[in-house]
Amino acid sequence: MAFRGVVVTGMTAAVVLMALPAQAAPTCAKVKCIALTFDDGPGTETGALLSLFRKERVKATFFLVGKHVERRPALVKRMAREGHEIGNHSWSHASLPTLFDEQVTQELLTTQEAIASVTGRPPRLFRPPYGHTDDRVLGLAKDAGLAQVLWSGTTLDWKLRDQKKIKAVILKLARRDGVILMHDTVPQTVQVMPEVIEELKKRGYHLVTVSTLLKGRRLAAGESYPAAP
Repeated sequence: MAFRGVVVTGMTAAVVLMALPAQAAPTCAKVKCIALTFDDGPGTETGALLSLFRKERVKATFFLVGKHVERRPALVKRMAREGHEIGNHSWSHASLPTLFDEQVTQELLTTQEAIASVTGRPPRLFRPPYGHTDDRVLGLAKDAGLAQVLWSGTTLDWKLRDQKKIKAVILKLARRDGVILMHDTVPQTVQVMPEVIEELKKRGYHLVTVSTLLKGRRLAAGESYPAAP
């Protein structure tokens, strides 16, 4: 499937360039950083989460499902405007290794196009739904210009659906340079996030995007980080 080029109009460019007051990103080589990442959105709870992050002056990485981007473009535009990182989580949340090559490519590129049409730029990162991946999927992602981001710990919040349990798991998984997997489509995760942020800050963590966590190193297309979930 051919990837259709996206023209950045003056209005779109203005949206991309418009940002919150300048704030230097933490230097994760010198301070303790952690990346909170959220899959499957944007959803009905995402706006509340973004408002919290703006208030607390923290950044996160969102891996978005293409069909939800199409439904809620304003939230995607807000993520970009407020300095969060946006990644590709496929168009339909399919298990990519079960698909033919052309289908995998379509899942990735249609999502690239959907996000780029809203933000003015396609993502550089993707996360395979369910964490299902293999060398073939990674090779096709490379062809699409994408690096793969997995995680150092997953909360399984979609299964827990309990604020106290989700908080306990996040704090147990927290470590320097950790990449924590959550879902902004789980209401209990969003509801407990103020307590999580407060505790992580008390422990000395700076909450940053995955790219900030990499200390200036840019992931190459086809690279996978961290090495394994």
